[in-house]
Amino acid sequence: MRNAIVGKISRRLLLGSLPLMAQTSNYPPSLPGFQKEVYRKVDGVELNLWILGAGDGKPRPAIVFFFGGGWTSGTPGQFQEHAELLVSQGMVVLLADYRVKSRHNVTVPACVADAKAAMRWARANAARLGIDPRRIAAGGGSAGGHLAAATALLSGFEDGDHLKESSKPSALVLFNPVLVMAPGDGVDTGLSPQLAERAGGDLKAVSPYHHLSKNAPPTLILHGKADTTVPYRTVEAFQQKALKLGGECTLVGYEGQSHGFFNYGRGEYYEKTTAKMVEFLRSLAYLR
Repeated sequence: MRNAIVGKISRRLLLGSLPLMAQTSNYPPSLPGFQKEVYRKVDGVELNLWILGAGDGKPRPAIVFFFGGGWTSGTPGQFQEHAELLVSQGMVVLLADYRVKSRHNVTVPACVADAKAAMRWARANAARLGIDPRRIAAGGGSAGGHLAAATALLSGFEDGDHLKESSKPSALVLFNPVLVMAPGDGVDTGLSPQLAERAGGDLKAVSPYHHLSKNAPPTLILHGKADTTVPYRTVEAFQQKALKLGGECTLVGYEGQSHGFFNYGRGEYYEKTTAKMVEFLRSLAYLR
């Protein structure tokens, strides 16, 4: 399986980029080689995880990815290539679906609850999937980066199954994430009024920045310095606060790059950001 994945990655690099729309718009995604399992049933909706790299043998580190799309749209297929790369180097990867406004008419708190349920499910099923339950990271882009950070930092929003399991990841890999949802400490969100409205209710309650503590997991943030959707200053503020609290937070900024620059199919920055992701996970002994 892993040799096939490596060959697939090599062929894609030789052939060049696939159309970006194929990865960011197809819903539900078609992900050959991934096993699909339902992790949550809520309000008549079945939510799935697409899993790659699961198996018997020595338990391996894992990461759960959450897609972007402003909590309104998007597809788990966004991180297909990231998954294949990480599995080829020894991880198990889970791509999570969650409810969004366009398909389920929900606001951000429901998205957070789904993300936390996905993390609990991964930990509850770790033995069966060949996962080390102590080393389950979370990752995501934009709104998905917000959800990954939310699983680590926000209390509450826990409902559904496996409530005895922790929803907190052991590390975070965040691509242009939304981390400041409400003004505070002299930092403004920089979000459009439309994005802020999608949060619904108390913005501070779903704002990772406002819930940072010294217990935050090691974090990597990869962000375009020309991002006007999620301004770079917001992730700088997050890193500064994390470091002040004694946490481990690495921020890598990319000159001239706008929102979504990291996606597969966007050219050299997919390779640059995945190289940083691999370097970070290797520093934590999550990769061979």
